[in-house]
Parts: sequence; C-alpha cells; structure tokens
Amino acid sequence: MFELCRVSKRFGQTIAIHPCDLEIPTGRTTVLIGPSGCGKSTLLRLMIGLIQPDAGAVFFDAAQLTPDNALILRQRMGYVIQDGGLFPHLTAQENVELMARHLSWDGSRIASRLSELVELTHFPVDGLTRYPVQLSGGQRQRVSLMRALMLDPHVLLLDEPLGALDPMVRSDLQTELKSIFETLKKTVVLVTHDMSEAAFFGNPILLLRDGSVIQKGTLTELVTTPADSFVTRFVNAQRSPLDALGRDTL
Repeated sequence: MFELCRVSKRFGQTIAIHPCDLEIPTGRTTVLIGPSGCGKSTLLRLMIGLIQPDAGAVFFDAAQLTPDNALILRQRMGYVIQDGGLFPHLTAQENVELMARHLSWDGSRIASRLSELVELTHFPVDGLTRYPVQLSGGQRQRVSLMRALMLDPHVLLLDEPLGALDPMVRSDLQTELKSIFETLKKTVVLVTHDMSEAAFFGNPILLLRDGSVIQKGTLTELVTTPADSFVTRFVNAQRSPLDALGRDTL
C-alpha cells in the first residue's frame, strides 16, 4: 500500500528520518513503535503527505505522492491523531460528515454511511448531537475514527489514537479497534509508544530509534532475535508490573 524509497527528512539541523526504504503491506496492521522523538509520527505524516521528504519518494498504491496530488490521494486515507483533532464548534455528527459534505455527497448517502459507522463503532446515537467537550475521551476517539472512515478509505493512519485515555477505556477500545480492523480488512498503520499495544495490534512491528528503523518483525522476533542491544533494552523497559512481579516471585 505504501512504499518509501530512500526517504529522508530533517527539521533545521535535526535529522528526523535518515534515508529509509520501507514497504507497508496491504490488508494488515503495521505498527510503528519507539521512544519519543524517534521519527514514527514523522513517517506517518510523510505517508499522508502532510509534509514532503527532503529526498526520496513516497508511493501510495503505486502512485508517487506529490504536493500536486496529495489532496486527492488523501481522500483515500483516513487519519486519526492522539487527541482526536475534532472541531470543537461542530457536533459529533457534523465532525463525522464534514468531508462528505465538502465533496457534495447526497444526503441519503451520508445518512446511510453515518448509520453504518455508528453501528460499527458502537457509538451512542444520542451522542451525535453533542459537541466534543460534552463527550468522554473514548467517545471522542470513536468520533475521530468515524470521521476517518467516512469516505471508506483504503488505508487508516493512526497516530497514538489511544495514548490520552485511561487504562480501562484504552483496553476496551483496543479490543474494539482490533475487531473493526479485522472486520474491514483495511491496511492500517498505527503509531504507539507502548509495546503491549504494538504486540496486540501489529504484524509486523517496526521499532525505530533516532530516525531509523532498527528492526522489523513480530514481538517474538524482537524478543528472541534482537537486532542489537537497544531492542532488548526497549522491550525489557516495557515489562508490565505483573510481569516483573511474576519474575521476582519465581
């Protein structure tokens, strides 16, 4: 679905992405993980065309992404950011329908698609008339997901979509999102800093450090055949308290 060919990006004197070759498989969930500032969100923004590479080329569905075609190609991509990015002066329904109305969809088509998405995401119908400030964090993320899915995109790009939620809500939404991904069978690229979340969603997992992909594989491969000592340190640093307690008890 995506192919990055020798793509690099810098901001001032900071190298955000070193020359990178990368392929994102179609119909699967690929997870980008790594410490803060490693370049994972920058890679996502390069894929959706929000920023342009300094060198190299980004291809989406075999078409090179350029400033001239980015707006058109972006209509085939859904994008969700951490805080949802909802417009506060629009209701939930108005946020979801925004692009469809901008593209002059017929009213009946919009209503039909909205009904499908409400059912898919288990969003309460009576919440559609509420403004973002009147919704819970989990509900706001459902609205963001519905908005991203409104045009039935080929790919979903999610930048730490659950990072701001409390653990119980996050766990519930992880299960729901995975079910949605499996139902829709879409290509998904998900950014997270949480290894357990990466393992839950991703195959493959791409671990980044300082603007470079250090290792690509399953969690088992990262644990059993780490590319270098950083991989081992990163995985071990994210052991849950229960894992640590179990090992100490043993």
